[in-house]
Amino acid sequence: MHYGGPDGELGASLRYLSQRYSMPYPELKGLLTDIGVEELGHLEMIGTMVHQLTRNLTEKQIEDNPGFAAYFVDRTTGVYPTSASGFPYSAASMACKGDTIADLNEDLAAEQKARVTYDNILRLVDDPDIIEPIKFLRAREIVHYQRFGDTLPQSCKLFA
Repeated sequence: MHYGGPDGELGASLRYLSQRYSMPYPELKGLLTDIGVEELGHLEMIGTMVHQLTRNLTEKQIEDNPGFAAYFVDRTTGVYPTSASGFPYSAASMACKGDTIADLNEDLAAEQKARVTYDNILRLVDDPDIIEPIKFLRAREIVHYQRFGDTLPQSCKLFA
């Protein structure tokens, strides 16, 4: 799902919590901290959903899903940070440039990529117990995008 992929919650939380160290404005440091911590909460929500969906799989269900069968051999039903295609999380996908405008624009893009990922998940699922939390997480990505966008005029003062 959206646990450990390049646009996932793990990368987002680490990106924002790392970017705050080079952020010159205290209020923007606070925003990065707030959203970074919230993304950790989202990570926990996704992990819980993955666990709930996989904890009681039968051997037949595992065998019928070759993608999950390979995962199962390595991880059983442990929640491990991978992308939907099975690639393990890598900090190489995390952007942290140390430049206020570059980082904030990366954050804006990251929130939109996360929203699109949630849109794609919503196209594929029909379980209301998954749909509702995913809709909530999608809505939070939009709020984060708006909050980061609101900071751009202030961050551009650096170059005035």
